[in-house]
Amino acid sequence: MQYKLVRFDNEENYINDFLRIPKDLYSKREIVQNEKEERSLLLGEHILSGYFQITKLLVYNGDMPCARCAVTIYQGDDTAYVGFFESINDVECAKLLFEEARKISIENKCNKIKGPVDASFWIKYRLKTNNFSKRVFVGEPNNKDYYLNLFLACGYRVSETYVSNYYKRLPFWGFSDKKCKDRYDKFLSKGYKIISPGRKDFDTVIKEIYKLLMELYADFPVFKGLSEEDFLKLFSYYRYILDFSFVKIAYYKDEAVGFMIGTPDYGNMLYGKLSIPTYFRLFLKRIRSSRYVILYMGVKREHRGLGNAMIQTIMDNVRKKRANTIGALIKEGKVTEGYVADEIISKNTYALLECDVFANPMEV
Repeated sequence: MQYKLVRFDNEENYINDFLRIPKDLYSKREIVQNEKEERSLLLGEHILSGYFQITKLLVYNGDMPCARCAVTIYQGDDTAYVGFFESINDVECAKLLFEEARKISIENKCNKIKGPVDASFWIKYRLKTNNFSKRVFVGEPNNKDYYLNLFLACGYRVSETYVSNYYKRLPFWGFSDKKCKDRYDKFLSKGYKIISPGRKDFDTVIKEIYKLLMELYADFPVFKGLSEEDFLKLFSYYRYILDFSFVKIAYYKDEAVGFMIGTPDYGNMLYGKLSIPTYFRLFLKRIRSSRYVILYMGVKREHRGLGNAMIQTIMDNVRKKRANTIGALIKEGKVTEGYVADEIISKNTYALLECDVFANPMEV
């Protein structure tokens, strides 16, 4: 095949082709594309656009767009980030994108490339590596099963791995995880409080969560800080999708020292156009879901063990709702990976990859 690479700016025809490729590759059941958000990022109009510079790439076979990616550069960062990667299953096609990403990295004095990172930690990152037949859960990255091979064939290596734990449905009566229950009792006896805020408390609680996130996630791969104002804008929609009984804030001496954010499993419902029937389905899902996804969790280091205590409150919730749970996108090796380990029935796995910019050119 004769492939042609295009590095483009804001040309409408190229933007439309960039947005079209996921629709060509995925079924409605599989796709996790937020087209409105992607367009705003391509045009530099997103809330986070002021934090980075994006270079957009397309590969064509004749007039047909068949691969895409965007390379993100942060001022003062010697790592470039490749994301929004989509491609047909052809190494030659993918190689054009990755080689151009290397040239862009050199132009910007970067010595390493990491990916997939869709512009920001706060948008989407990581590559799914197994269980592609499972229906995607809310917040999960999804991609074609051959993408890992394309990255590896083009000079990348796995640098970080992650898991999502699927937990069995807990019996309504007679279940107790001794470690979690003991920790819960221990921390409450010391004066800790673990509460679920109400919807009316959202504006206060989201600011507390912001401060905890900025501190506790600072050492995560590809993490970038952002202002409180931009964080509040970015996550304002959570007010409307959360079941607040799955939001937990732990306090000690009136200071927020830990948090957990779970949400009903909306699958990929949040990504498409929100019609009136979709709004109604979302409303019903928020009231009662058959599965809940724990998306964010953090505890200040001086309060170790508090995480298990917070898990106890979540287990109480899912037992009452007769629901299943997913502990989502946990970095392998973190203590959270092993929470309630005896109840894990399966795992999805993910990878973050990297390559050295000044290594020998990619050979296929």
